[in-house]
Amino acid sequence: MQGACVSVVCVCICVSVLLRSAISQPPTESDTYTECTDGYHWDHQTEHCKDINECEIIPDACKGEMKCFNHYGGYLCLPRSASVIPASEPPITPAETSRCPAGYEAQGDSCVDVNECEREEDDCQPSQQCINTLGAFTCQCPDGYRKVGTECIDIDECRYRYCQHRCVNVPGSFSCQCEPGFQLAGNNRSCIDVNECEMGAPCSQRCSNTYGTFLCRCDQGYELGADGFACNGKRTRMNASDGTHFPHFAFFPASPFPRCTDIDECSYSSYLCQYRCVNEPGRFSCMCPEGYQLQGTRLCQDINECETGEHQCGEAQTCVNIHGRYQCVDTNRCQEPYVQVSENRCVCPVNKPACRDLPFSIVHRYMSITSERSVPSDIFQIQATSVSPGAYNTFRIRSGDENADFYIRQINNISAMLVLARAVSGPREYTLDLEMVSVNPLLSYQGNYQTSSALRLSIYVGPHSF
Repeated sequence: MQGACVSVVCVCICVSVLLRSAISQPPTESDTYTECTDGYHWDHQTEHCKDINECEIIPDACKGEMKCFNHYGGYLCLPRSASVIPASEPPITPAETSRCPAGYEAQGDSCVDVNECEREEDDCQPSQQCINTLGAFTCQCPDGYRKVGTECIDIDECRYRYCQHRCVNVPGSFSCQCEPGFQLAGNNRSCIDVNECEMGAPCSQRCSNTYGTFLCRCDQGYELGADGFACNGKRTRMNASDGTHFPHFAFFPASPFPRCTDIDECSYSSYLCQYRCVNEPGRFSCMCPEGYQLQGTRLCQDINECETGEHQCGEAQTCVNIHGRYQCVDTNRCQEPYVQVSENRCVCPVNKPACRDLPFSIVHRYMSITSERSVPSDIFQIQATSVSPGAYNTFRIRSGDENADFYIRQINNISAMLVLARAVSGPREYTLDLEMVSVNPLLSYQGNYQTSSALRLSIYVGPHSF
């Protein structure tokens, strides 16, 4: 290492340059080692590496009002008012005249790599790992960390929603945890139901496993105690006609005859009904929100008002069915300078100047999704209807995604997938212009030939999450 001090307006700036040669293979053996690092040349008289004065051999090494100052192994461009006070050259030690390059050391007649990591001769930060290489070393961050400046910072994997239930970030890694009643699956990310009945649930008689929990039940003639686990016996009762006793009841003289109370099945689990559970004496029933009808006893199915005729759309409108409701849209949705050429398709004539920077055609499509949908989620595939030979197609979201709730994943040259990137809540409506840009180099005689078409996708987010 060589040092130089620059004095500008009574301020001394010390510049240090670390010179090191990283040679991937040790040199072949020879009687004299005559190779030097960049910025030096071999002096046959002194048999040492001598600094090259770049200021003398490089024309206009510094531009403008800057002045060139030679420096060990390089040069500096400084203001003309600056002056350089060179540090004294350190004495040449036998190590500097070694026949082995930097990063190697002599071992017999050969040059072997020096493991700077084992000798602790590296300059890696405490948070970094030293990796030895031939003639040098590198500093890397361990798994689960990323490099920010010169430091290794832990990556918060929980930001990417790898876990189904709960994510716990730890230095260099993360772990997934499940809600009570669930356990981690084999992939260590998903949660599966635990069958507490097979794992020794504290039920005295019968155990019924449910999703995420379990229920204790009693044999005939018993009811659950206050703790919800033990089954308390009922006292015997006399049959007035023949004076016999019911054989399956234990006798507790001091306790009154127990009453049967209604079981609120809805309180045991939130998964009994798809939407809402309503408790009734001795049973329960499921209800659906407006715009849905009960399918079977627990599931809710959307009512297609457009097919049943329950909509109130006008003659110049089209009925679009969405989750829990419907939407009336204009039959002709083409706006200037576009003209309608078929149902849901608009074209911008090439002879109109306003069409120059607009997609040639726009096709209108409609879809609906539920609230709080799991993400990332593929929701709509875009497919090119025709492709010219030699054309190269790219897909993008042209407009309508100001909050970056979606992104495009291109599948191949003719198709792409619209992906929901973030969970969204409804009711809400998006209008996305999905554009396919085609570039055809075979038509280069016409200049930079490029054309585009768009699909205007209206996405309706329903108010419910099922």
